[in-house]
Amino acid sequence: MRNKGMMKELLEAVREFRRARDWDRYHSPKNLAMALSVEVAELVEIFQWLTEEQSGNLTDPQLARAKEEIGDVMIYLANLADKLGLDPLEAAFEKLEKNERKYPAERVRGKSKKYTEYG
Repeated sequence: MRNKGMMKELLEAVREFRRARDWDRYHSPKNLAMALSVEVAELVEIFQWLTEEQSGNLTDPQLARAKEEIGDVMIYLANLADKLGLDPLEAAFEKLEKNERKYPAERVRGKSKKYTEYG
């Protein structure tokens, strides 16, 4: 399997952060999933009224905010995966492999339909 060093470091840091604050009691999978959705919404808010072009050319303050929100998303996602006993990188790679089968490049290149629409 691929190098998991940085993810392992992140998971250990997240666990230590929880332990130091005695927050395990609040970090149920339900609460973490809800908090994750809030952080994703905060990331989406940055792009809410931007044009396609603007969304690809964020200002420095927008980019700084996006970086912070992506950090929050990663932390909550790592927390949730940890609570469920899942390896988030393994889950992502497995899902990517599944998507490669659902969306073969030679069939879907340049198209944006859902896999069920390709017949």
